[in-house]
Amino acid sequence: MTERTTIVRMHKISKRFPGVLANDHIDFDLKEGEVQALLGENGSGKTTLMNILYGLLKPDEGEIYIYGKKTSLHSPGDAIACGIGMVHQDFKLIPTFTVAENIALSLQSRKGFKIGELRDTVIDLIKKYEISGVDLDAEIQELPVHEQQLVEIMKMLSLGQKILIFDEPTSVLAGEQKDILLERLRRLAEMGHSIVFISHKLNEVLAVSDRVTVLRKGKVAGCVETSKASKKDLVTMMIGRDMPELSKPQSKEGEKRIEVQSLEVISDRGIEAVKDVSFSIHKGEILGIAGVAGNGQVELVEAITGIRKAASGKVVISGCDVTNASAKRIIDMRVSYIPPKPKETGVASALSITDNILLRDYSPQFSNLSLFFNLENISRYARKVITEYNVVTTSEDSLASFLSGGNLMKLIVAREMARKPKIFIIFDPTSGLDVGSIEFVHQKIIEARENAAILLVSTDLDEVLSLSDRIAVIFRGRVKEAPEGFNREKLGLMMTGEEG
Repeated sequence: MTERTTIVRMHKISKRFPGVLANDHIDFDLKEGEVQALLGENGSGKTTLMNILYGLLKPDEGEIYIYGKKTSLHSPGDAIACGIGMVHQDFKLIPTFTVAENIALSLQSRKGFKIGELRDTVIDLIKKYEISGVDLDAEIQELPVHEQQLVEIMKMLSLGQKILIFDEPTSVLAGEQKDILLERLRRLAEMGHSIVFISHKLNEVLAVSDRVTVLRKGKVAGCVETSKASKKDLVTMMIGRDMPELSKPQSKEGEKRIEVQSLEVISDRGIEAVKDVSFSIHKGEILGIAGVAGNGQVELVEAITGIRKAASGKVVISGCDVTNASAKRIIDMRVSYIPPKPKETGVASALSITDNILLRDYSPQFSNLSLFFNLENISRYARKVITEYNVVTTSEDSLASFLSGGNLMKLIVAREMARKPKIFIIFDPTSGLDVGSIEFVHQKIIEARENAAILLVSTDLDEVLSLSDRIAVIFRGRVKEAPEGFNREKLGLMMTGEEG
């Protein structure tokens, strides 16, 4: 077998932030036509390293070679000129522009490009890469997430980029769309593109990559050929230990804590998103609702938590009718909530970590005679929560905006669980978390079940299967409980509407 040419070499890369050594003398190389996975826990330095390669950050130490030539990357423009493209977790698209207009913006700097040639350029692109189902005249805000991601990929390919970086690309996808993306990455590699695939998902890494580089605490823990690696090997390199089994004792069903009766909810677009949904959950049990994103999950949980009005039906909490009650009243009934898009709606990024921990808590222990804050108690409580949930930060007084995506998610989970809720509404609680953090959060959810009724809404079928005492599926706004004797295949068919 012919040795592949190394086209990217990062040598002894170091990058420091206040109180944190994010990258510590990292060596990384990428070969022509390969998919290389970059794996590691939250805060291990993966995204920092790739932001350096894309010119978003400047290394404090080290050298970068592209096609054998030493290169300084001062901006994304420099990286693009070197043939490097990046699909971020948060897409860089203009929502009110069409697909064609967004691609045109990426092409405007290309020498000799004429706007009148745009459609021919994109049509050639679609043919070459066998891309289907793209409406060039649709506004980005009208597209589902997986199509928005495809537009980002098309932007890179239209520029002719051969080195492609994907930062947690499956974190916004569900079910079949993940498989389609992984197949697309393999096809791009076969066509000569070199791909860096940043991920937390071991199954995806093993399925799509040729090699895996693992980072731990800012250093390279190992680089292995995927064909010679096992899931256990990768976990050990990532977290420095074996992964324990999830401990899930038998559930003890108590009183009915939450009941939804014939609920109907309208979406922001004026469409009936939740249709005649009924279910109940008792203390000591977890009801898991699985489904492909966009089937009414968001509207359902928002109606239960007082964020969105219900068109009809009832929400009953601890025997009280709280239909269309305020979100504050729901919170005061000891309902905790992990929302969808938690980085946007679950934290106040401009406030400190301590302030965010206290956002839901009005306990007298944090004030003196209700007039002044008891700063000592507040600081002690914040440090306790940060330590217990392993939120990686230099200080409880740091701004929440300084946290990595995974640590921001852990902060939200920590705040909501620390309230010891009677009812816990959870939406994709481990989105963006690494394997060690997922195991930790799952165990905390199981512990919370002892005193709470839990509604778990997740696009991750494995998560629903491992945590739930009862399972239902949501499809086009309707919720149906899984029948006796169900299996994974049956649930998958129900999620896509192919099984009644």
